[in-house]
This record gives sequence, C-alpha cells and structure tokens, in this order.
Amino acid sequence: MTRRRIFVGLLGVAATAVYSAVWRPWQLTWGATPDEVARSLPGDDLVPVPTFNATRAISIAVPPEQVWPWLVQVGVGRGGWYSYDLLDNLGRNSARRILPEWQRLAPGGVVPMSPDGKHGIEVYSMDRPHTMIWGTPGDTTWVWQLDEQSDSTTRVLTRIRSRIRWTPMSIAFAGLLELADFWMIRKMLLGLRERAQNARNP
Repeated sequence: MTRRRIFVGLLGVAATAVYSAVWRPWQLTWGATPDEVARSLPGDDLVPVPTFNATRAISIAVPPEQVWPWLVQVGVGRGGWYSYDLLDNLGRNSARRILPEWQRLAPGGVVPMSPDGKHGIEVYSMDRPHTMIWGTPGDTTWVWQLDEQSDSTTRVLTRIRSRIRWTPMSIAFAGLLELADFWMIRKMLLGLRERAQNARNP
C-alpha cells in the first residue's frame, strides 16, 4: 500500500468520524433545544424504531393561526416548498401569499411532489392549527408541530422519522435524507418564517 493510499484512507476515516460526531448530530437537531429533541410529538409511535430521526425548529413572530395556512398550501403545483424552487418546485417561485384554492387539505389527501400532483406524501392527520402529520406508518413520517408561546409567537417543530429497509429504493431514500434533507428543511423553515412574518407586516 502506497503512502498516498494510506493518507487517503486516514482522511476518509477522519471525515467519517467528524461527520458522525459533529456534523450529523448538529444537522439532525438544527434550531431545536435539547428538550425539544427529547420531547415526544404526535406521530412518534407511527415509526417506533427509526433509523433516521431529525427534529428541527424555528421561532416565528406570529401566532400559529397565521403560520398554519402557509403549511397547508405547500407542494408542487400548489404553494411550493419555500425552499430551493429550481430543485423542488420545477423552477416555479414558491408562493408569497396565502392561496385560498389550496387551503382545503385534509387527512387522506396528498402533498404533491410530482408535476401531475398525483404523487407525494399522504396526509395522515391534522389538528388545526397545531399539528399536521404526513407519511406512511411504519415507514416514514413528517410531523409539523406549532406551539404558541406566551408572547403570541409560534415555535415550529418539524420531525422526520424514517426506517430504512434493505431494498434499493429504501437505501437510496435513506441516502437522500442523509445528504440533502437538512438543506431543504432549513431553507424551508427560513422561507416559512419570512413569509409568515412579512404577511403580518406588509
């Protein structure tokens, strides 16, 4: 084995160690307090033993009633994802106003992720304006929790729990979660806050 190969191998081991010990824990809990990460949320029982478990959070300076409509209208062909539109909204700009035509989301409906609106994440349950659960029990869930604070602001928690299965599709999805999920969720939370607060202060 050449010195170069040894060096590359050691560099790979070091990068993996840094990712596992520093980067991964940070990105899986971005914006959330230790108490928020540890607390149980509605829907946790739907994926009881996840291999991927991420809780992120952000504070928004409006009450939950003013954040909720922005979440209800998300999806391709609807309000967008408030994230990287070129990648996750077919290049269309995400909405910057509440769209009444997309406010009728209900359990059993789909948050679309395809151009035809037929493929996406199923809505499992809703408790307006506090909790919305998307996903498939036993596989993957995406929970939104809106908690009103004493100053009438909202603490938004989002939690994704997923269980990898040893199939090519599941492994590919797990890789996508590890590498891309954080960037999309972080951008989405920031976009959600910007829109909700600007709507209050036009």
